[in-house]
Amino acid sequence: MPKKGGKGKQAAMTEEERLLYMQQKAQAEEEMAKRKEDMLTQFLKEKLQKEEKNSAVNLHKLTQQWRAVLRQTRATELRRDIAILSQTFERVLDRKDSVIKSLVCDLNEAEQQSAQALRAHLNCVDRLLELQKGRLAVLGLQWTSSLEELISEYNSVRTHLVTQHQQDTAYVADVTFAMEQHYVELENEARQDYQSMQDEIKNRNIEEKHALRVQLEGTVEELWGQFQQALRSYNEATEDRHVSFDALRTRDHKSAQEIDMQMRRLQKMQDSISALRVRLNSSQREGETAARGLRSAREQVTHQARQLKAQLSQARAAERNQLANLTVHSNTAAKKLQSIIAQGEKLLRLAEMCRKLETEEEKILPFYESTLSPQEQSLDKAQASEPPSEELAKVTHTHSPWVGFWQRYNKVVLERACLEQEKVGLSQENQQLRLLLRQYLEGISVSDEILRHPKPAALWCPRQTLTTATQASG
Repeated sequence: MPKKGGKGKQAAMTEEERLLYMQQKAQAEEEMAKRKEDMLTQFLKEKLQKEEKNSAVNLHKLTQQWRAVLRQTRATELRRDIAILSQTFERVLDRKDSVIKSLVCDLNEAEQQSAQALRAHLNCVDRLLELQKGRLAVLGLQWTSSLEELISEYNSVRTHLVTQHQQDTAYVADVTFAMEQHYVELENEARQDYQSMQDEIKNRNIEEKHALRVQLEGTVEELWGQFQQALRSYNEATEDRHVSFDALRTRDHKSAQEIDMQMRRLQKMQDSISALRVRLNSSQREGETAARGLRSAREQVTHQARQLKAQLSQARAAERNQLANLTVHSNTAAKKLQSIIAQGEKLLRLAEMCRKLETEEEKILPFYESTLSPQEQSLDKAQASEPPSEELAKVTHTHSPWVGFWQRYNKVVLERACLEQEKVGLSQENQQLRLLLRQYLEGISVSDEILRHPKPAALWCPRQTLTTATQASG
């Protein structure tokens, strides 16, 4: 019915009214379509925002799960490494225990050897003392006989030397006066040298103390300025504070070490000054004691000259020459014995040290087997049994007992060269392993950008490169 009314209304409308009505109807349809389009775009925008939120939440969940997986794998690897390290530590501990036990055994053996060597040395010293006592008894008998002869000669010659006594006493008085003058001059020169040396050392120490004080004050002022600057930078930025604090702490530690070093140096200088003073005092006391000894020796010489002028004959000169030769020979023999004893002690110490450094195999088999064939060994023995003709061959023949020593020495030199080569190879291998480990650590380090990546499975690529690199190096 309303349609019929509308149609009737349109039929009743004029042409202009119909056009106006159609325009209004088109505008209403366009507004309705635009409103629907706006509603659809708003709905789509809200849906897109929800999808973005859901995708961000899902990505966050994936990254959390991926981090948990990485932590689990890393934890298993660390547990495996800890187990390996514990096993190696136990193995090294067992090896150290065995080494300690072997060293204790070596120490006991060395103590037994040292006790045996000490007993042998004491026996040798006792024999030498018995020989020396016998020689002293023989010399005492000779001395008494020569003394009786000299007394008889003294009684016969005393009458002749009484006339020369006045001349000799005058000569001795002149000599004593000259000696006193000479030693007085020497004492004055020594005192002047001592005073000059003392003043020079005192001035030098004062200058060095002043220079060190100025240097230390400058370093302290510089460190205080740096500390104030570091404090200001600490108040300005939080991140820079830690770095500057660490740097200042290391520099402070270094400066404290330098101050301690300088203080030790000052203490050493003071100790050297006190030592020099002690030495100067001791030298002065020694000079005084030497002067007193010289005076007493002079008095003794004059007294002996008065008593023994009668004994200056040809027989006495011959006996004196014999006694001088005997003392010289005894001193040389004693020095040679002391040098031989020192060399023996040195050789014993070296042998003990070498014995401590020997392995079990070297203790059981000290000399390695010869690499020569049986024919070459027989030929070498035949040549060694023949008497040497040249001087060099004679010298080497006299040193034939040292063949075993040179064999062991050459063995040690060869082992040292082999160990150096092995050390070079191990150092190169260590460098390669360090490089591979650095690459591995750089590969497993996880950053935020890598975690935001939609395919974080690429983190396992460094492990693959590491395995390929190890296979290539192997």
